[in-house]
Amino acid sequence: MTSATSTPTGGTGSARPTSTQMEQDARGVTARDKRVVPGEIAIGVIIGRTSEFFDFFVYAIASVIVFPRLIFPYVDPVTGTLYSFAIFALAFLTRPIGSLIFMAVDRRYGRGVKLTIALFLLGGSTAAIAFLPGYETLGHAAAVLLALFRCGQGVALGGTWDGLASLLSLNAPQSKRGWYAMMPQLGAPLALLVASALFAYFLSTLSTADFFDWGWRYPFFVAFAINVVALFARLRIVVTHEFERLFESRELQPSLVLPTVKSEGRNIVLGAFAPLASFALFHMVTVFPLSWIALFTEQPLERFLVIEMIGATVGVLAIIVSGFVADMIGRRSLLAYSAVGIALFSVAAPLLLNGGDLGEVAFMVLGFMLLGLSFGQSSGVVASNFSSATRYTGSALTSDLAWLFGAGFAPLVALVLSIRFGLAASGAYLLSGAVCTMVALFINKELAGRRDA
Repeated sequence: MTSATSTPTGGTGSARPTSTQMEQDARGVTARDKRVVPGEIAIGVIIGRTSEFFDFFVYAIASVIVFPRLIFPYVDPVTGTLYSFAIFALAFLTRPIGSLIFMAVDRRYGRGVKLTIALFLLGGSTAAIAFLPGYETLGHAAAVLLALFRCGQGVALGGTWDGLASLLSLNAPQSKRGWYAMMPQLGAPLALLVASALFAYFLSTLSTADFFDWGWRYPFFVAFAINVVALFARLRIVVTHEFERLFESRELQPSLVLPTVKSEGRNIVLGAFAPLASFALFHMVTVFPLSWIALFTEQPLERFLVIEMIGATVGVLAIIVSGFVADMIGRRSLLAYSAVGIALFSVAAPLLLNGGDLGEVAFMVLGFMLLGLSFGQSSGVVASNFSSATRYTGSALTSDLAWLFGAGFAPLVALVLSIRFGLAASGAYLLSGAVCTMVALFINKELAGRRDA
């Protein structure tokens, strides 16, 4: 980002070697003295988050449908799926490493360069999976390459943190903080809707041989194209003068990681555990049920993908509703009530998922309804505790840890528990996430009370 090199009015300042051609093009679009408004930021945030989650869901669906058969055909389907879920978790383990690497790039070269590298790494890793040969061609090396590309996705995701959600919050009217907080979260159900539709289409129109030969690869190519579009959309906001002003005034400046952890460690941990219920539920209604249907029922997978599309639509609506409700009762209160709802759902969820056609639909609709209400306000509920100097880095680390603890191993753990102890065990796992959320919110409330006293 060339933060003070030259402006449309001819001003100059200290140059920073951060411009790329795409960034210069984006600056040309936004070169004006007009203040950035929340609506413009929201568009960039939604597009950016949708692209990230699309990569996520394309891989997640393939980890259930494709990889156990393509990469691990030498073991039974259950074991192959467990292996696939183990590789799935690698992205969440390497994401904090990506944050460390790209925070350094951000400080040295600017956010535009960081985003460009990160999103091309994300898209490149995703596209590389599309070309991946199977076990019959490469043997065990196919699994090694899949793990390597998955790690590449995780490192890249650590670099996609652009601060736009924080910028949106800082520019949102005080009375509509909940409304604008839910906008980044819309990317998840929108991405699931598109990813599920693509896989459902190819499963229903291609023969089994053609699907496993080349059909499953197309969604990965689409993911790369979406990343390119998302890159420009985000750079269009990142290089605006308003964003630069916030960056230079230390409102959104990447701070050193170790000092940030030392000064904000408690807030980072609380922020990671506060949304644990919604993050655990996130995989319990997206990845895990698809694996259960694939392994233990005779139902067509494209049929259940359509049910997931219905659930994703409900999720979009519920996230929007969360914005209204949060502005009425407060984000922390909404998360607490949602955690209670998730705890109750954890008892009924195993019965519904194992309850036939009607039960599966009820499981997905109720699950996505609760997910939308909780996930819609799960980002940054503790971020207001960060000082302005550490908000950018602190929020990024909090997000990394929240996804690692709440979602990274959720499909693997839920499937292992369900296989060994029955579906009810997956409900107990979800209940533990709800309890963690309520405890973290209680501790955060107590700390906030002490500060205000």
